[in-house]
Amino acid sequence: MRIIKRPIGNQSGFTLVETLMATVILCGGLLALATAFAQGMIIMMSSHPHQVAKEKASEAIESVFTSRDTRIISWARIRNVSRGGIFLDGPQALRGSGPDGLVNTADDSTQECETLPGPDKLLGTADDILIPLSGFTREVEIRDIGSNLRRIRIIIVYQIGGLTRQYELVSYISSFA
Repeated sequence: MRIIKRPIGNQSGFTLVETLMATVILCGGLLALATAFAQGMIIMMSSHPHQVAKEKASEAIESVFTSRDTRIISWARIRNVSRGGIFLDGPQALRGSGPDGLVNTADDSTQECETLPGPDKLLGTADDILIPLSGFTREVEIRDIGSNLRRIRIIIVYQIGGLTRQYELVSYISSFA
């Protein structure tokens, strides 16, 4: 059996400095991972209100196009009130469409609510839970681009915790149905 002798001055292993450096690098990686996890949680929290904002903006655009296509209102009235039209100026609380089928007009109905299933876990029954969409505002801004073309800009503003978020949808409408 052979005995391997090592020189006394050349000891293998880690020094204290190497261990500290490895610990610092490991902590930096864990901190980056924790930050990514926190950002993911923030995005998950904001996904539902963001989806509501997208749907309410689309609903407003669709109501304007439908009114033009069905001739509910004339081309001259597809403007903001300040320009001789029927759409209210500035941000408005989210309200249901009135008898004219348009949102952000003077005849809008009550505040819109989100409906969730109640204790029976069935939607459309008497125990459904209504949550008012009070933290949302919608603005319909219509600007003339030409004699037969207008830009419609829908701006939905909503709160997530202490942050104010904004969703904007832009479309163009012509007088030709």
